[in-house]
Amino acid sequence: MSRPPFLTLPASARAYRLRTARGEFAVHDARPASAARGTVLLVPGFTGSKEDFIALLEPLAAAGFRAVAVDGRGQHESPGPRKEAAYAQDELAQDLLAQVTALSAATEDPVHVLGHSLGGLIARTAALRDPGAFASLTIMSSGPAAISAPQRARIKLLIDALTVMDMESVWQAMRELDPPEAADQSTPPGVAEFLHQRWLGTVPEQLIATGRQLSDEPDRVDELAALRLRVHVLSGEADYAWPVPLMDEMAGRLAARRTVIEGAGHSPNAERAHPTADALISFWRDLG
Repeated sequence: MSRPPFLTLPASARAYRLRTARGEFAVHDARPASAARGTVLLVPGFTGSKEDFIALLEPLAAAGFRAVAVDGRGQHESPGPRKEAAYAQDELAQDLLAQVTALSAATEDPVHVLGHSLGGLIARTAALRDPGAFASLTIMSSGPAAISAPQRARIKLLIDALTVMDMESVWQAMRELDPPEAADQSTPPGVAEFLHQRWLGTVPEQLIATGRQLSDEPDRVDELAALRLRVHVLSGEADYAWPVPLMDEMAGRLAARRTVIEGAGHSPNAERAHPTADALISFWRDLG
C-alpha cells in the first residue's frame, strides 16, 4: 500500500471531479504558471489513489507540465458499482481513455500517461485498445505479466477475506499482520487516518476484481512493443511485486528508456519523489 509523504496540495493544484464520457472521476490537477509543455495523467495502483502522486505535482508543474492524478472507478473518492464486472480490465482501460480524451479536449494535444503498478497494466491495455491516444507511456513499478508468487498468495488471502468480511474488519486484520516497522507511529501526521479512510472508501468488488487481474495477467509485452509507442520503464531499486531484473528485461523488449530510482521500493513516486520527478521530466522533455 503506497503511503503519500504528506496530504497538502501545492498552491498550483486543485481538487475537483473530472467529467468524462464514462462518468466523473476525482482528480488533483496541478497546472504550471505559464503555458504547459504537455499534460500528464497519473494512474494509481492496487489499493492506491491520486494522493500517491501528491509529492510529484509541484515539481512537474514547476517544470511546465500539467499533472493530473486520478482516482479510478471505485477507488477512494471516485464512485463505482458493487459488482465485479464493472472492474474488468477493459472497463478500466476505457475509463482511462475517456480521462485522456477529457484532458486533451482543450489543447487537442496527446497526453503522457503514467501507470503505477496495477495502473501500469491498465494503461498498457488502454494503449493496446487505442494506440494513438497517448503521447507516451511510463510504466512505473509494473511488470510484464502477473505479480510475484508471494504477492499472489497475499492477494488470494485478501480476496478470500473480502468475500466474507466487511472492509473495517479486513482493515483491522491487515493491521494485525503488519510487521512492527509498519506501525502507524512511523507514518507522517494525518496519513495513517487517511490510509484508513481511503481503504473504507474503496469498493471491495474493485479490489477483488483488480486483485485477480494482478494474479492472472498474461505477458503482453510483445503486443505493446509492436505499437512502437514511446515507453519509459521506471522503478525503485527493490520491488516486492515484480523483481527488478524482470522489469529490466521488459524495458529491453520494449526498447524503452529504463530508470532505477536509488533508495526507492515499489512506490518511488512517494518514497523518492524528487529524483522520480527529475527522471520523468527528462523523459518527457526529450520527446520534444
